[in-house]
Amino acid sequence: MPEDGIDAVIAWFAASGRDLPWRHEDTTAWAILVSEVMLQQTPVARVLPRWQEWMARWPAPADLADATTAEVLRQWDRLGYPRRALRLQECARAIVREHGGRVPHGEEALRTLPGIGEYTAAAVTAFAHHDRAVVVDTNIRRVLARSVSGRALPDRSYSAAERALATRSLPRDRGRSVAWNQSVMELGALVCTARAPRCEQCPLREVGCAWVAAGRPAPQEDGRRTQAFEGTDRQMRGRIMALLRTHGAASQAQLLAEDAEDPARVTRCARSLVADGLAVRAEDGLRLP
Repeated sequence: MPEDGIDAVIAWFAASGRDLPWRHEDTTAWAILVSEVMLQQTPVARVLPRWQEWMARWPAPADLADATTAEVLRQWDRLGYPRRALRLQECARAIVREHGGRVPHGEEALRTLPGIGEYTAAAVTAFAHHDRAVVVDTNIRRVLARSVSGRALPDRSYSAAERALATRSLPRDRGRSVAWNQSVMELGALVCTARAPRCEQCPLREVGCAWVAAGRPAPQEDGRRTQAFEGTDRQMRGRIMALLRTHGAASQAQLLAEDAEDPARVTRCARSLVADGLAVRAEDGLRLP
């Protein structure tokens, strides 16, 4: 990414970036870490109210560490992938136990925490601690694939070549690197979107985009099919969790009523929730931990 392109994207963000609470200067590192975990595969509109309620209830790692598992799962509500809630509580407990209740500095230290992978460690390093880190999410991958590589979409799996491209594109100056990470991520979320990119609004239109220059070629064919959500075990797991969040427990009869035509599916999903620590066996059915 040329320097004038970096400047253009950073200037665009300063004028057009969303005013999200986890971007405010007085936001704690813990609050930013929570936002990054919640935002994984979940839209901002769904995360915002849940994050605000979560931080009002558990503003510090020690607060979440002391909560019951049932409280945590109820508060997580319908954000999806509820195992993230359990990992977040485990992360809070590790921060209290091993770091005196303060989110540690450095990607290496962050990645030792439960549930914190490459992306989240880099994001917390950049956005909470304002240090240089290669932050790469789906939005950043898409912007770089188009503007630099001339491709409509990146590969499904994050590759070594993409990591190298993101590393080369990151400004060396610490302050500019943080601004770039935040700006290019927002550009992918608001303008350089997957399905309907608004190229006429893109700050890179003046400095050049390889994809636009190539005539905006269509994505390469991908033979892999996307599984429908309706009728999946994931959907059934979500329905069972909704029952448990609402009532605290569900009888075997209530569970089987979720799919009377396929009781084996209900049993299989209930068993998997227990295995994941999201539910425990009760005398007649399941309950929250």
